[in-house]
Amino acid sequence: MSNIELNSPIVSVQWLHQNINASNIVILDASIKKVTGDVVENESGQIPQALFFDIKNAFSDVSAPFPNTVPSVDQFTKEAQHLGINKDSVIVVYDDKGIYSSARAWYLFKAFGCNNVAVLDGGLPEWEQSGLAVEVKGDTEQAAGDFEGTYNPKYFKFFSDIKRMSTDSNCLILDARSSQRFEGLIDEPRKGLRSGHIPNSVNLPFANLLEGNCLKTQAELKAIFKELSISDRTLVFSCGSGITACIIALAAEISGYTNLCVYDGSWTEYGSLT
Repeated sequence: MSNIELNSPIVSVQWLHQNINASNIVILDASIKKVTGDVVENESGQIPQALFFDIKNAFSDVSAPFPNTVPSVDQFTKEAQHLGINKDSVIVVYDDKGIYSSARAWYLFKAFGCNNVAVLDGGLPEWEQSGLAVEVKGDTEQAAGDFEGTYNPKYFKFFSDIKRMSTDSNCLILDARSSQRFEGLIDEPRKGLRSGHIPNSVNLPFANLLEGNCLKTQAELKAIFKELSISDRTLVFSCGSGITACIIALAAEISGYTNLCVYDGSWTEYGSLT
């Protein structure tokens, strides 16, 4: 099958099924364990041809004091090449929760200069519920790809940025955690981390953007963001540790917003340093 192109940051399981044999497609499983809730982890099945995108180790700075810290451009490039990713690759990322950590992988690729990347709407659960075949998980050696990352600093913000942006009326900080965590009514999953939220931030639980395993329709997402009176403000997305913030970023891009950034350390960093 010949090369394909992407025209959306999200694709359906039907689209992936139809294009799974394209010569330039790379399918990445970006699953991680969920930090809250009772979730059964899928330890065996994967979409055919999928490769593991290791957010926690290969695609994070493991020497950083906080989890899921954005890696260096050299590390990202090396690990992407190790997965066989080329400059002309079309990348589809999914996870085993529906849409959870796959959005983080999508966002990392964008931050490192790759726009030929999309999230699989509904992920592995939607794939399986559609009656499509899975295979046993396994490591497959890939020929090294020629991908070259170029880091764009506009995509991530850090503690010093957030201290400034939290008092800037031209910015809007959206927190993807549950309302109970945002309001400090329950303990944070990270032991010893205080509860609460960044000053002047607004709660937008990522679950509010989902319908079952999938994102809500573009019209529904647009309506959700319209209620926030965004106008021309810069949107900053936060969560617990920079994972589910990327779900809001994905929904915002689908809704037509372009002035987006993720607070990499999110509440884990802010709550620790203040």
